[in-house]
Amino acid sequence: MSSSAPQDTGRHQGEQRLWSVDEHLADVLAAVRPLEPIELQLLDAQGCVLVEDVTVPVALPPFDNSSMDGYAVRTADVQGASEEFPAVLTVIGDVAAGSGELPTVGPGQAARIMTGAPLPPGAEAVVPVEWTDGGTGGGAASGMTPASSAPEGAAGEVRVHRAAEARAHVRARGSDVQAGDLALAAGTVLGPPQIALLAAIGRGTVRVRPRPRVVVLSTGSELVQPGEALAAGTIYDSNSFALAAAARDAGAIAYRVGAVADDADTLRSTIEDQLIRADLLVTTGGVSVGAYDVVKEALTAVAAGGEDGQDIAGGGIDFRKLAMQPGKPQGFGSIGPDHTPLLALPGNPVSSYVSFELFVRPAIRALMGLPESEVSRPSVRAVLKADKALGSPAGRRQFLRGTYDAESGTVSPVGGTGSHLIAALAHADSLIVVPEDVTSAEPGAELEVILLG
Repeated sequence: MSSSAPQDTGRHQGEQRLWSVDEHLADVLAAVRPLEPIELQLLDAQGCVLVEDVTVPVALPPFDNSSMDGYAVRTADVQGASEEFPAVLTVIGDVAAGSGELPTVGPGQAARIMTGAPLPPGAEAVVPVEWTDGGTGGGAASGMTPASSAPEGAAGEVRVHRAAEARAHVRARGSDVQAGDLALAAGTVLGPPQIALLAAIGRGTVRVRPRPRVVVLSTGSELVQPGEALAAGTIYDSNSFALAAAARDAGAIAYRVGAVADDADTLRSTIEDQLIRADLLVTTGGVSVGAYDVVKEALTAVAAGGEDGQDIAGGGIDFRKLAMQPGKPQGFGSIGPDHTPLLALPGNPVSSYVSFELFVRPAIRALMGLPESEVSRPSVRAVLKADKALGSPAGRRQFLRGTYDAESGTVSPVGGTGSHLIAALAHADSLIVVPEDVTSAEPGAELEVILLG
């Protein structure tokens, strides 16, 4: 994945220009490269992206087989069969799934056959057991005598009450895929059906780009873990749970680190400890201009000296302001000996989640090796359905929570604009995008809508 980063970055020059959303995203994607491919067992490869075409070594199914429980017959022997005048055939044996030695069906003969069993030589069709008396001498059967009843249940005579055309209820060899066919193309994300196909064609391992390992840290001495008692002035840590869940949803393996107190040395130490298991680090909180914004303090100190003082390509974190609401303060760069990418998001719950969707999710998808068209969430155009106009600050791209109705092509805002309104976010399935040059979006206006589901 490559993208052109802006040239006039203004890093380490003290200028506080506003970056556009598109510039910041381009900068992130320009610094993120797909992970190196590895060979994985099938179940370990779930959610990963194939890096090579997979061809079919053997036809599926590999032999003609029955699609029903019934009797393998010659069509001439059941021609004209009816309830009044059934065809009476001699049962010469059983053919079960996995059978090796197969009986040969001759004139006037039939073989009991089970679903998935190979069609025996001489047989041209399968008549379902419901078309027969099941070998009992009575009327139409609803099931077969268990094989444990053999030889009585496997021999004798069967009465067939309906004719069958050639190849009836027979799955032809190669009717699914032929040897040499393309099974899965490079770039395919492996879900359960794809893994089933790989197993069906005999592949025990596959070469993929692994799922990125994403470490999520939240910061703030006021944060308490859910399940613990709240003291005065404290709140529950929701950001780390939300972002870890969002990372999993994007396709990553997520590791959530409990809230780190507002201490720069503790944060630096925690990040250093997490580098060993991170392909991407995400922090939330502490990136603004307050006296206790420890992420900015800690990572600016890292960027100020030694090798980590270079720009993003060689290590270091750049803190910037974006022309967006919510999510104005952002940080991005790399850290550690392997230059692990790090995105520092604001601490307000909605700000952090919106920032994740716009910047972190694309970074994760780029690490997976997905094509550019699948990196970001899909978006549509929809008509605003609201009681009043939506105000938006001039020069800022605003992202409002919304519910999208695909049938009517409309989107309705959910909750207010506050970046702390978690309940409204929980009921939204989309983000309404109000462009930078629009300060009032009137009901009926057509806007871009980012779909979150």
